[in-house]
Amino acid sequence: MDSRTELREFLSTRRAKITPEQAKLPAYGGNRRVAGLRREEVAMLAGVSVDYYTKLERGTFGTVSEGVLHAVARALQLTIPERDHLFRLAGANAMIRPGERRRPSSVVRQSVQRVVDGLVDAPAFVRSASRDLIAANALGRAVYSPLYEDDPSGTPNTARFLFLDAKARSFFVDWDKTAADMVANLRSELGRDPLNRELTELVDGLNRNSAEFGSLWKAHDVRYHDNGFKAVHHPLVGDLLLTFEAMELPSDPGQSLIVYGAEPGSATADALRLLASWSIPATQTPITRINEDVQQHE
Repeated sequence: MDSRTELREFLSTRRAKITPEQAKLPAYGGNRRVAGLRREEVAMLAGVSVDYYTKLERGTFGTVSEGVLHAVARALQLTIPERDHLFRLAGANAMIRPGERRRPSSVVRQSVQRVVDGLVDAPAFVRSASRDLIAANALGRAVYSPLYEDDPSGTPNTARFLFLDAKARSFFVDWDKTAADMVANLRSELGRDPLNRELTELVDGLNRNSAEFGSLWKAHDVRYHDNGFKAVHHPLVGDLLLTFEAMELPSDPGQSLIVYGAEPGSATADALRLLASWSIPATQTPITRINEDVQQHE
C-alpha cells in the first residue's frame, strides 16, 4: 500500500467531515464547492502556511514536528485513534522513519496458552493483528463455533468470516456496526504496522472479494475497539450479549488476549454455563459435540 496515498486520502476525508460551523469559522458565502473545510481553512486553524499544509496532505513534506501534527489533529477535530493514525502515516512519509519493530509471531507461547486454557468460565482467544484466532479455550471455540465449523485449519479469521461467509449475517446481531468497527480497527492496525505482510494480504483480499469491505475501507475511519459489547446469535443457545476486554501482549508483538464475559444473573451468563458444561473432546468440533448432547436429552 502507498503510504503517501493513505495520508492524502485520510486527511482529505477528515477535512470533508468538518463544516465551517463545526470549526467555528464563517461560511464565506453560499457557493462553496466542498461541504467540509478547505485546505486554507485547515492551515489557518493549525497555524501553518497553506503551502505547508498542502505538502503535508500530499505526503511530500520532508520532516514534520509533533506540534504541527497535534495542531492539525485539533483543527480536524480528530479522535484519539485518528490522531494516532495521523502520526503513524506521517512517520511513514517523513525522512526520519520509526525504529524497527519485532516481526509479529503467529506462535502462541505455552505460558499464554496455559492462561487461556485456565479461563474455564470465560470465552478467551489470542488474536493476531490480521484477526486470526491463533489460540482459544474450549468455551471460546464453543461460542464461536460457526467460525470453526468450516475452517479446516483450526485458525479462523474473524474478518474473512465477517465479510465472506454468509453465516456471519445471522451470527453477528448488528452486522453493519460489527463490519464498520472491523474495518476501522484494521486500518488502525495497518497504520501501526504498514509492513505487516499478513495484514496487507488480508486487506487486499477483502478489497477484491467484498464490495462492502471496499466501501467501508474508502471511508478511512480509524478507531480502537479494546473493550465493549459483542452481540451474537449462537445457533444452539440463542442470543448472547457479551462484554469483552482486549489486552495487547507486550512480549508478543501483534498478539492480543481477548476475554469475553457476561453480566451476572443474565440470560447470557446462563447460556455460557450451559456451553461450558459440555465436555468437548479435542477430536470433535464444539457444534458437533453439543448437537449430540442435545439429541441425547430429547
